[in-house]
Amino acid sequence: MFDREAVPDEAAFLAGKSFLAYRRRGGARRSPLPDFFIGADAAIAGYPLLTRDAARYRTYFPKLSLLSPD
Repeated sequence: MFDREAVPDEAAFLAGKSFLAYRRRGGARRSPLPDFFIGADAAIAGYPLLTRDAARYRTYFPKLSLLSPD
């Protein structure tokens, strides 16, 4: 069973700041990628994140604890 939690305001703000950094680095997407919301929510909640795209999360969420096969 899973619980669906609301995205806290702090996580939404962090996702927006991370997306802005992405755009400033030349990112082409015009709306935030789901990865930014997922990473920000995990960072604010203190959850470790299981991912196969550790490089993206390390770039935008350096304090986030990652579980990655690489």
